Amino acid sequence: MTHIHYEIFGSGQPLVMLHGWAMHGGVWRDFARRLGQYYQVISIDLPGHGRSESLAPFDLEHVSQALLDVIPVQTFTLLGWSMGATLALALAERCPERIQRLIVLSGNPCFMARDDWPGMEAGVFAGFSSLLAQSVEQTLTRFLALQVNGLAQGKSVLQDLKRALQETALPSETVLTAGLELLEHSDLRPVIQQAAMPVGVILGARDRLVPATMAHALACLNPEVSVYVLESAGHLPFLSHADEVLDILLRTP
Repeated sequence: MTHIHYEIFGSGQPLVMLHGWAMHGGVWRDFARRLGQYYQVISIDLPGHGRSESLAPFDLEHVSQALLDVIPVQTFTLLGWSMGATLALALAERCPERIQRLIVLSGNPCFMARDDWPGMEAGVFAGFSSLLAQSVEQTLTRFLALQVNGLAQGKSVLQDLKRALQETALPSETVLTAGLELLEHSDLRPVIQQAAMPVGVILGARDRLVPATMAHALACLNPEVSVYVLESAGHLPFLSHADEVLDILLRTP
């Protein structure tokens, strides 16, 4: 069985956190500790990230099952950020009876832009994939810069990110490539459309990866979904707008 690392903070109703592409749980540990004042927070390192062993194939089916197998509680609130949101939706599809509430943070159920859905443009995505084949380090540098671009506190947020990433070895090129393929080919809009649990979506108006214009598309997909747009936030609201995100989590049913 693949070793999946996780950290637990606080006590109360369980809340499971899934981080984004190329990251690990340490990137939002401070936020997890704050949440730990209200929940039993379980912050997981995805397979091949942080202190977790790699898993092959790294796809929705196998990763979601590995996560469900390791989560040490039966029912929980699920919070997924970025690629972690994609995986959170996959868990909700695979085992809805275990998830009491689903929170999508800076995530998109259909990451790539389609004729009928806002997402990342294929050309931008292809640039990441091409650069990754040349250099993992350059790709991550560009990725981090894109996440903080345009933020008033971008420099300090970028330093926080870099400091967190230095805790562990970087994911391998194989794992990172598989993660990009997972994002490129996943379309989990039916999960939101047919959600069996309350769903909240938190977006940043200045996000360069997940367009906030998705708010309208989500409302059309399922009017029962609670959508929040933080006007001055980008892709990292748990770092740049932690108070606002915490407030939404505590008041969302």
